[in-house]
Amino acid sequence: MSEGQIHAIGQGLLDCSLPKQQWTHAAHLAAALWLVVARPDIDAPIAMPGIIRAYNLACGVANTDTGGYHETITQASLRAVADYVRQQPAGSGLAALCTGLLASSVGDKHWPLKYWSSDCLFSTEARRNWVEPDLQALPF
Repeated sequence: MSEGQIHAIGQGLLDCSLPKQQWTHAAHLAAALWLVVARPDIDAPIAMPGIIRAYNLACGVANTDTGGYHETITQASLRAVADYVRQQPAGSGLAALCTGLLASSVGDKHWPLKYWSSDCLFSTEARRNWVEPDLQALPF
C-alpha cells in the first residue's frame, strides 16, 4: 500500500466514507498504523471503539453481541501495531511500515487465536470488553 492509500483508508474510516468492501483485515491494520503513526493527536485505544462503531453503522452493520465492533480484537490489534512500530527504525515511512506489518504474524487475520481460544475470543464478553488471553500472554 502506498502512503496515499493508507491515508485514504484511515481518513475514510474516520469520516465513514471508506467503502465497506474495502474494510478488510489489511485495511484494519493500515488504519490502526495510520492512527498510531500519523495521528498522534488521537488516542487510538480510547477513540477506536467509537470510530469503528460509527463506521459500522454508516455501512449498515449493527454492533451487536455477535457482529460489528469487537473490543478484544481491536485493542489487541492496536497493541500489536504499536509494538511493531516501536521496533522499527525511527523515520520509517508509512508505506514501508505497512508492508512490514502485513508481512508479520499480525498480517494473518487469525493471529489472535495463538493467544485466545475460539470460545474465549468469540464470546460476547470478549466482543463487549477487553478479555485477557486464555492460551498465552501477549508479548506486547
